[in-house]
Amino acid sequence: MKKAEIKELSTKELIERIDAECVALNRMEINHSISPLDNPAQIKQTRRMIARMKTELRQRQLNQL
Repeated sequence: MKKAEIKELSTKELIERIDAECVALNRMEINHSISPLDNPAQIKQTRRMIARMKTELRQRQLNQL
């Protein structure tokens, strides 16, 4: 998901996506500790995606003040 796509989401959708991605990240990390993933770089990509979404959410909060 690109930054432009993140900006198009509503705040409620953004929060829901962050929660869903965090759950997916936790599941990937647990599965990777048990047996290696096919693409371990996917963990890094998911972590960065969560960071991008949280950054956008924080920007929106600061703009409202």
